[in-house]
Amino acid sequence: MGTREHEIYDIVGIGFGPSNLSLAIALEEHQNNASGRPVTAAFFERQAAFGWHRNMLLPQATMQISFLKDLATFRNPVSRYSFVSYLHASDRLVQFVNNQDFFPTRQEFHQYLEWAESNFSDRVTYNSEVTGIRLPENAGTGSEQYLEISVRDTASGATRVVRAHNVAVSTGLVPRMPEGMDRDERVWHSSEFLAKYGRMDPAELQNVAVVGAGQSAAEITKYLHDMLPHAQVSAILPSYGYSVADDTPFANQVFDPTAVDHYYFGSETTRDAFWRYHKNTNYSVVDDDVIRELFRRSYEEEVAGEKRLHFLNLTRVKEVKRSGNDTRVVLHSLLDDEAQQEMDVDALVFATGYQGMDATSLLGDLDRFCLRDKEGRHQVERDYRVVTEPGLSCGIYLQGGTEHTHGLTSSLLSNIAIRSGEIADSLVERRGEPARVGSGA
Repeated sequence: MGTREHEIYDIVGIGFGPSNLSLAIALEEHQNNASGRPVTAAFFERQAAFGWHRNMLLPQATMQISFLKDLATFRNPVSRYSFVSYLHASDRLVQFVNNQDFFPTRQEFHQYLEWAESNFSDRVTYNSEVTGIRLPENAGTGSEQYLEISVRDTASGATRVVRAHNVAVSTGLVPRMPEGMDRDERVWHSSEFLAKYGRMDPAELQNVAVVGAGQSAAEITKYLHDMLPHAQVSAILPSYGYSVADDTPFANQVFDPTAVDHYYFGSETTRDAFWRYHKNTNYSVVDDDVIRELFRRSYEEEVAGEKRLHFLNLTRVKEVKRSGNDTRVVLHSLLDDEAQQEMDVDALVFATGYQGMDATSLLGDLDRFCLRDKEGRHQVERDYRVVTEPGLSCGIYLQGGTEHTHGLTSSLLSNIAIRSGEIADSLVERRGEPARVGSGA
């Protein structure tokens, strides 16, 4: 994409994963149905090409949400960017229906995202990392005020400045490793799994271990057991086995668009109840069919007397010792504070989750305009716009990092279409024009 040097965009999107892709779609559909000046937008992504959790696109791994919770359908059921439209364009709609499954494979859903993204090559620039945002001294006031966004070309190192009235920050989650644990060619985080695994000679992997009790941990354990029939595979669990994800209809209502209002406008007691009663819909839980499959395999091995799938329950990794290609894991039992054991592995995978997005470092000096709550977190309006001092009229929208204000769906796909539509509505309304971008028909 070629950004115009002197143009002041209505919004610059920082990051171009599913969230800002959905925002781009919402803005386009508004433009197609509005008589006023179109909303101008540019997006910058530090990756070389579009990609969404590529290193977890494991064979047969399925989505944990319905295909209807795509980039647009909940906001605009007739959008040309829906998953159904993708199936029709791919000549697979009939076959998908005959498959009688609400949950496509992760690989197919990624293909859908790539299909949608291919329509926005004129608005997104890859290999482009936003390194800072500032309010220049001559930036003006009110609706004329603008921000300067510094963008570094990751290939050449060259930096340029783009101007915009608003920014939408969607830089994604940050892989989380236990304290004191470092990643290398033998110690991996699940976010890099397929890439790191692909560099290894499978014959060298005789003993592998996976740390964690969530969906990614269980899927990787299953994958290694499939791909390495000669290897010992150990699952190191801080819990007493895997816990099943609650995807029953009433529990799933926590991901409904209306639940965001209930959380945002609710009391502290309300918000606490959301997390206490419904955390098991998404965090540190595993789909029922994966749990049953792993248990079945373990049982069949016991019957056959050829055990190679091992579950170390109530166990944490205390230390990882590296010496050349040798990796020794020191384990601590939660059953006995004095108990400790060591095991040698050829690869160790930490499926230990992610930290939420924090825009503080990216905002830099601009953060001084942003108001925070008593816990030091950004205050955020219902439209995902950071609450700022009167001196800043430009908008800072967050697509992520708002769990404390908007609840469980802050950065999840479940509410992505509605969330992006609400941000697009906010942009249009703040320009003094009537919204809604909800219908793109």
